[in-house]
Amino acid sequence: MNISVPRETAPGERRVALVPPSVALLTKAGLTVVVEAGAGQGAFHQDADYEKAGATVVSDAATLFRDADVVAKVQRPTDGEIGLIREGAVLIAFLYVAGNPAVVRRLAERHITAFAMDLIPRISRAQSMDAQSSQANIAGYKAVLIAASSLPKFFPMLMTAAGMVTAARVLVLGAGVAGLQAIATARRLGAQVWGYDVRPVVKEQVESLGAKFLQFQLSASDVEDTGGYAKELTEEDRVRQQQWLADQTKEFDVVITTALIPGRPAPRLITKETVARMRPGSIIVDLAAEAGGNCELTRADEVVVAHRVTIHGPTNLPSTMAVHASQLYARNVSELVKSIVKDGQLRLDFSDDILTAACVTHDGQIRIGTS
Repeated sequence: MNISVPRETAPGERRVALVPPSVALLTKAGLTVVVEAGAGQGAFHQDADYEKAGATVVSDAATLFRDADVVAKVQRPTDGEIGLIREGAVLIAFLYVAGNPAVVRRLAERHITAFAMDLIPRISRAQSMDAQSSQANIAGYKAVLIAASSLPKFFPMLMTAAGMVTAARVLVLGAGVAGLQAIATARRLGAQVWGYDVRPVVKEQVESLGAKFLQFQLSASDVEDTGGYAKELTEEDRVRQQQWLADQTKEFDVVITTALIPGRPAPRLITKETVARMRPGSIIVDLAAEAGGNCELTRADEVVVAHRVTIHGPTNLPSTMAVHASQLYARNVSELVKSIVKDGQLRLDFSDDILTAACVTHDGQIRIGTS
């Protein structure tokens, strides 16, 4: 059973799908791991580290793809890479199928069985495979560091000989994994922190981290789907929420937005009019930039200054912390591999809820939305 790890080719991507300790565990289980030369370099893992862990390092990407039973990647493959993967092989990667239908069609045409790491269900049994959460944790942490380095103020309260400096006021919109990590990190840096989410059930989690919870009364009571994500609001609630947030955000130095709805454009929480009312010098870090942004003025991978407010739109913060991001992602991938390999052979059991939810293509068919 051959697990192949190619070097990532997406611009700016420094993560790798498997790190040497994960390779050692897989080879000990009787699997063969082949790594493309330089694949771990962005995460500071040398080819010699992989060889020491039991992997074979090859320089020819075409050979690596052709001989693979399972291809483990971080980012979705290019069309050229899909063409190199042999028919019947398994692909594991972040695929974000809603925004990449052409990739899905191509995978189906090639009879590749593709598992999307972003579709791993949020159930207890799948926690060790939940790559969305492991990477969101990193994004939430790094978002606060970006805000702190951009804000022309201290985060903590300080008592100095020259007088007292008040703590920064931070608002985190969205209390999922990224939002809760952002709250915790901002609190560690000494800021006063508030959290907001349309799901009242997360109030206890926000307050357990030492933050205050902002609550807004929606007309709908059912605001959470079966996967634990927030549902899309009605048009009436969406407009009311925007107006309410306009009054809230003007009181804060930093706003970190993390609201996402799987398979949909990011909900618009902050309008350009809201930005105009914010404090001069304040900061917005929009973690939904890749899905269109929670802020109307966000531009993906750009820093925009409008009305003396600085708006950051990063799209791949986990890659900026490639060492730990790769370590966590490799654990997620390894656990998924173990669930589809039995006694050294590929065994795809689609009665397993995890595999059914994460499988995008199989046997020439697109399986999204099927059971």
